[in-house]
Amino acid sequence: MGTSAVTVAIVTLLVIGCTVVGVNGSVLGGVIGATVGAGLAVFGLPLGIAALGFTGAGIAAGSIAAKMMSAAAIANGGGVAAGSIVALLQSLGAAGLSICAKVGLGLAVAASFAWLTG
Repeated sequence: MGTSAVTVAIVTLLVIGCTVVGVNGSVLGGVIGATVGAGLAVFGLPLGIAALGFTGAGIAAGSIAAKMMSAAAIANGGGVAAGSIVALLQSLGAAGLSICAKVGLGLAVAASFAWLTG
């Protein structure tokens, strides 16, 4: 990320954290919650998908992803249906999230965490 993108991200998180009135009414809690939420959405989700076995090189042998793919293939008569959860997760594992998806998901989860912790 470039310096200007980092600056925009920090300002956005501060604005979300300070403007979302949370359960406890704490501004510091809101800022911390927004930061944690955005971090989980932008960095945690791709790591979680990879940990399941959905990777850029394909589905990892012996992983949870392989078991999901096997079950989906058996249920569909030998193939994995396009648009299924297995297909979606493999697509995300191979290509990752677009920048727009990261921004949207990051903002939504950041606002939710700010509300819960603020």
